[in-house]
Amino acid sequence: MKHVLVTGGTGLVGFNIIQSLLKRGYQVSALVRNLDKGRRLLPSQCQLIKGDICEPDGLANALKGVDWVFHAAGFPEQWMKDNHTFEKINVQGTANMIEAALNANVERFIHTSTIDVFLGLAHEEYDESIIDPNPKGTYYERSKQKADALVTTAMKEKGLPAVFLHPAGLYGPGPTDSPGMNDFFTKLHKKQVPVLLPGGLPLLYGPDAGEGHVLAAEQADIGERFILCDQYFTLTSLATAVTDQLNQLNKKNYSVPAVMPLWVAKTISVVGEAVSSIIKQPPLMPKGQLHFLQWQAIPVSKKAQKELNWQVTPFDQGLKDTLNYLGIQ
Repeated sequence: MKHVLVTGGTGLVGFNIIQSLLKRGYQVSALVRNLDKGRRLLPSQCQLIKGDICEPDGLANALKGVDWVFHAAGFPEQWMKDNHTFEKINVQGTANMIEAALNANVERFIHTSTIDVFLGLAHEEYDESIIDPNPKGTYYERSKQKADALVTTAMKEKGLPAVFLHPAGLYGPGPTDSPGMNDFFTKLHKKQVPVLLPGGLPLLYGPDAGEGHVLAAEQADIGERFILCDQYFTLTSLATAVTDQLNQLNKKNYSVPAVMPLWVAKTISVVGEAVSSIIKQPPLMPKGQLHFLQWQAIPVSKKAQKELNWQVTPFDQGLKDTLNYLGIQ
């Protein structure tokens, strides 16, 4: 059985990749910066290797005897005190992993990219066919564009056996250090969402992300790209689905918050980031977050479903399982 190394295993994508790999009987190692954290979050069957994608000197040892690399490590925040962090982790960290994988002559390099690298128009569906040639609007998005381009160049010029996965926004079981959709569900449960932001986003159930990555590793040709997405939600439609579930579970008459006008959201975002640059604390509403919610393009995953036989968990079931995982019953 293949020996597989996963980076980013203590994040939501990497965690679910590891779950899918172990379920199939692969020999799995995870590159972790903190062994105690890795032991706390990851299954005991997963071997932990202390290392950091930003410290290239230790990567050669981590890749000894490895057949496949799943590079799922990245920095998904939309705000940082030092924006160089996006370059350090998402771009240079990927460059380090590429070099180590080439030196180790791995059979597969499965790169977790993002839906953000594609060209998509508001309210219209898009697929894997067109990479957006223009820089996107946030530090995070631009760093992921650069990382994707590095993998593409290494594949074309140096023979890196790369396959690209492009997951939508994740929710579901698994650890995460970043506020995300699970946090949104929890705050709705606690009635801590006074208003909704305008716009929306596409979502993906975490275990489905893991399955998609592993199916691509097993079946896809080098250079293939696969969007992994369930469906697109406005924040209003998402909040409606969540509050409906909460009302069924708790009988507490949850209601859907009103939507904040866009001009108000933009004003709060600009002022908040100005203040954050002084106090060095995250803003209430990062500009990058608001920018992404306004994209409103709709990714489709027909290719993954057709070519990989990848299946999507119905949202109602995924949400029910997630609320149960979060202890919301």
